[in-house]
Amino acid sequence: MSHRQVLEALSGLLLVLFVAMLSSTVVSTALPQIIGALKGSQSQYTWVVTATLLVSTASTPIWGKLADLYDKKMLLQVGVGIFIVASAASGFAQNTGQLIAFRAVQGLGVGALQILVQIIMAAMISPRDRGRYYGYLGGVMAVATVGGPLLGGLIVDSWLGWRWCFFIGVPFAVVAFGLLQKTLKLPVIRHPDVKIDYVGATLIAAGVSVLLIWITFVGENFPWLSWQTAAMAGGGLVLLALAVWVESRAAEPIVPLDIVARRNTALAILASLAVGMAMFGGAVFLGQYFQIGRGYSPTKAGLLTFPMMLGVFGASTIAGRLASKTGKVKPYIVFGTVMLTAGFGMLATIDHTTSLFFLGVGMFLVGVGVGMTMQNLVLVVQNSVHLHEIGAASGAVTFFRSLGGTVGVSVLGAILANQVADKIASGLRRLGVDPTAGGGDAGNLDVTALPAPVQEVVRAAYGDATGHIFLVSAGIAIVGIIAASLLKPVRLRDSLDLAKPAEADEADGAVPAVKGGSLSGS
Repeated sequence: MSHRQVLEALSGLLLVLFVAMLSSTVVSTALPQIIGALKGSQSQYTWVVTATLLVSTASTPIWGKLADLYDKKMLLQVGVGIFIVASAASGFAQNTGQLIAFRAVQGLGVGALQILVQIIMAAMISPRDRGRYYGYLGGVMAVATVGGPLLGGLIVDSWLGWRWCFFIGVPFAVVAFGLLQKTLKLPVIRHPDVKIDYVGATLIAAGVSVLLIWITFVGENFPWLSWQTAAMAGGGLVLLALAVWVESRAAEPIVPLDIVARRNTALAILASLAVGMAMFGGAVFLGQYFQIGRGYSPTKAGLLTFPMMLGVFGASTIAGRLASKTGKVKPYIVFGTVMLTAGFGMLATIDHTTSLFFLGVGMFLVGVGVGMTMQNLVLVVQNSVHLHEIGAASGAVTFFRSLGGTVGVSVLGAILANQVADKIASGLRRLGVDPTAGGGDAGNLDVTALPAPVQEVVRAAYGDATGHIFLVSAGIAIVGIIAASLLKPVRLRDSLDLAKPAEADEADGAVPAVKGGSLSGS
């Protein structure tokens, strides 16, 4: 495709990606208002986000595998249709249970949009040029990921109300559907006798779901050492072990173990887990910190996350261009993971009185880390596999990055809920109030309905507890540094496919840049 044709097709693809990412982040600053209006709890707060992430995570490898077998454009349009219906339904939800259910369906569409856009771009653009175009993609993801909270705050503070946080994506998705129909032209390859590993997909989704539900309720509803823990944690691990066994024997596995087991793919997956936690956990809990912990309005809370957006947007654009120019990606990934860890390290020290300048620097460093690693990790994998494996390989990396975000939001949310409950209880005791009498309901996010002295206790509790969750994030980000450092250097190749078997490439760790744009394997 010519540069003009690529840009025309990108207009619809990038709009689709923008809408998908926006749906996950536009609610982050609005969630305290939404859960307060629907009389929800802290656990439900977390699950409004986790439901979407969980289903999108579980469905990502399925969509990636389907893209290797069916019409990519048709699959993408199906994903847009699911997203439109679920977004509208979420806007009409009457309680938190309905909202969580509709958000789960929305996650099915989000999973399709996130992975299929990357796969279609890989089918259109040679690996060497992808760095530049992925810079655009990273920039769009940055604006949606960190700009979403600002938009959500503006909507909540306006006459539109919080329901428009869900409605807002519908017109964009409709326009994107039309643009895709007009500008995206891909050859349709028919594959007879297709076999989809639905058993493996079900086991993966079930295993992850059981573990996340256990994380949400352990320590609050039942002890860590209890029969509930044994049943849920043990059951989740058994389901995931069965999933690995099924995948190793499936003709068309959802997560291709032979690709995942390759050194660079495995290390990229490990680093992606840390990036996923940063991308989702940061936006979700910083919005809550600024509103509940610091007392800012949703709009101001969104504005205060601007340093993170600036970091992601600038770093992804610059790193993408440099990767295409030099053909190297590892240096940017390593530097990005270091910045990510440094940013989390700063945020781990915050409380309800921390200066906004200090917070801004920490968020900017986290943004730089996400921007320099997120798409470059996908590039490493795509340049290490054959053309016919790109869908499955991209799906695997995106799956584990989303899994990192899902687990991150659940784990960090559980830690935050426990910390907040303890701090509110001790604060109320200092006021001479019995925490069990109803006035110290840590799950009640409608802070303005509480008496003024109790409001101060709740705000201080949320402000001081947020630092603990970023300390955990910093520890996980260190694992990302180690994984990035162990990556074998990969040069972005000029051909669409490998010039020799991937196993041989894995032996020397580098993919040769072969001229000519071979389409072998397609």
